[in-house]
Amino acid sequence: MLCLGLSGGLDKVYENPLELGNTFLHDGAAVLVRNGRVIAAVEEERFNRIKHSNKFPSSSIQYCLSAAGVQLSDIDRIAFYATEAYSNAMLERLVISNPDVSIPLDAKLLLRKMLEQEFGTEVDASRVSFVSHHIAHAVSAFAMSGFDQSLIFAIDGGGDFLSGLLARGSGTEVTQVETFPESNSLGLFYLETIRYLGYGLFDEYKVMGLAPYGDPAPHRELFKQFYELSDNGRYRVHLDRIGPTLLRNIEVRRKGMPFTQQHRDVSASLQEALERIVFHILRHHRGATGMKRLCLAGGVAHNCTLNGKLLYSGLFEDIFVQPASHDAGCALGAALMISNEFGRPAPRERLQEVYWGPDLGSDRTVEQELNAWAGHLDVERSDNVARSAADWMANGAVIGWVQGRSEFGPRALGNRSILADPRPAANKDRINAMVKKREGYRPFAPSVLEEDAREFFDLPDGTHELPFMNFVVRVHRAKRDLLSAITHVDGTARLQTVSRKANPAYWELISEFKKRTGIPVLLNTSFNNNAEPIVDSVADAIATFLTTDLDGLVVGPFLVKKRATTLKDWSSLAVSLPAYASLHRVRAYTARDRQETLCGIRVSSSSRGAVRISHDLFDLLMGIEGEALLGDLLEKTTLDQARREVLVKELRELWELRLVRVHPPYAARVHRDRDQMPDEA
Repeated sequence: MLCLGLSGGLDKVYENPLELGNTFLHDGAAVLVRNGRVIAAVEEERFNRIKHSNKFPSSSIQYCLSAAGVQLSDIDRIAFYATEAYSNAMLERLVISNPDVSIPLDAKLLLRKMLEQEFGTEVDASRVSFVSHHIAHAVSAFAMSGFDQSLIFAIDGGGDFLSGLLARGSGTEVTQVETFPESNSLGLFYLETIRYLGYGLFDEYKVMGLAPYGDPAPHRELFKQFYELSDNGRYRVHLDRIGPTLLRNIEVRRKGMPFTQQHRDVSASLQEALERIVFHILRHHRGATGMKRLCLAGGVAHNCTLNGKLLYSGLFEDIFVQPASHDAGCALGAALMISNEFGRPAPRERLQEVYWGPDLGSDRTVEQELNAWAGHLDVERSDNVARSAADWMANGAVIGWVQGRSEFGPRALGNRSILADPRPAANKDRINAMVKKREGYRPFAPSVLEEDAREFFDLPDGTHELPFMNFVVRVHRAKRDLLSAITHVDGTARLQTVSRKANPAYWELISEFKKRTGIPVLLNTSFNNNAEPIVDSVADAIATFLTTDLDGLVVGPFLVKKRATTLKDWSSLAVSLPAYASLHRVRAYTARDRQETLCGIRVSSSSRGAVRISHDLFDLLMGIEGEALLGDLLEKTTLDQARREVLVKELRELWELRLVRVHPPYAARVHRDRDQMPDEA
């Protein structure tokens, strides 16, 4: 039996976003399950290159179908990650706020129409189901945990008019124990606070990383005004008090401003408050239910610091955190729920890996893709890429590493990673500056050979594997100076243990690095820059490699270095606009008594304003129909050589921001196919 689970938005990649609540319709994904086993799973952002995509997951669905060798008509059941009543209410809210939008106020009908439009086949209403958002979270964790019984805690910002639930898992059944209203949302509690630290939605993990630099004591009493703990594990948060109180008591940080110690202390107080509330809830229900094991899911379950403290507390004998705990994981839960309903439950096995996304393709295909960039890349095939890559890193290189199928979820777990020597402290600052273009305090994670983990990290008794970077653990004091690049300021690290069985290629790479250095650990961070999701395809990897200061790239069996380039090399490439980008030219006041014509490029999936561009670049981009050779576009201008070089530099800066696409001419069709895949299915 084939069951397809879906999460995400309602509009297409080239359409303006349908604005609904901040905590709903994002992290679009599709997951295909056959008789309770995952065949394929991927987030839509990996295809359309929009972080936390709020678009309909058309390409994700098509990938899942292709991976199974089936058509949409072959799918037995399709499940959406929210109840029908909630989805209908969201549609009503949408039409009220956007009266010009013409959509049916029937969520099931709308979903069926979208599927029919994208895939050219009718979907009978009996094949479409809507499931409880938080039960989907809960099932996604319990069904993958390998536990016969456990307590399940699903917590996030919101969904289905709730912000979380507690449940009991037993056998193949999940039974609800208690729910939490949106007014008591721990996700919104965190989000509302970080607004005053210059952050917003999806930035919660940044504040988690900032918290160890602060002291919770100065603002502890202030934060106690924001929540109450009561008997029987109950709590209450006062979201309406947070803003006014912080405005009166701290210097609000605007985005881009430097951090003060006060901001660090507020981060520490927020993290401490979240931990106090969660421990209060779980202590009670641990005692009330007698459950010795815990499953966690929902966006708040990505708080690895909290998870680590739960692990060390001994409150539970074992804890499983669903590696895609955010809303993309609800697509997994929805598919598993429906499969279970029809007598095809997930096998009671502990999840070992989540390499469920697209594969790189054959070596020949990879080589062709790389060779298309001959003017920009030097490509060499290696008989032992692990050995060669380990040599590079042992000699100080920071590399991109792309192998096999991509990971499902927000963590790069050794198949779509940026890797480096974990020892030099300078590597942390270097990668933050040259690749991520992000705050220098942000930590990086270590990947360690599973069999060597205890030598370097303080793991609680009974804990032998932590394969998903879900827990912050203590680095042994004697190893902290040695592992300076991955040890956070508080002596901890967000650990991934790597087993030879789950990922032999990545295990072999770390093993080769150990042979050269004596260190069975690598610094591992996701292969992306600050403007894009994690890379998925070879084309994605090349684009990120060429728009960052990475020293080398390993794709399949190929070792890749950059070549010095000329204007002629760039002129041979094609330029196109992503489906989500649009050009704008407006007449506007730039001073009280001055008007100017301004040019810009805007992203439909983002609330940010247009990025300013020069008139020359605007005119050049307006000359593109689908795609165009950069050389042909330049020839149509009257610019001299020097000005053309300036224009190409400006274009490359837009490429770095993923506001334009630059690629070999043949690759343009590949890009468009990926955006429009369902239309051609």
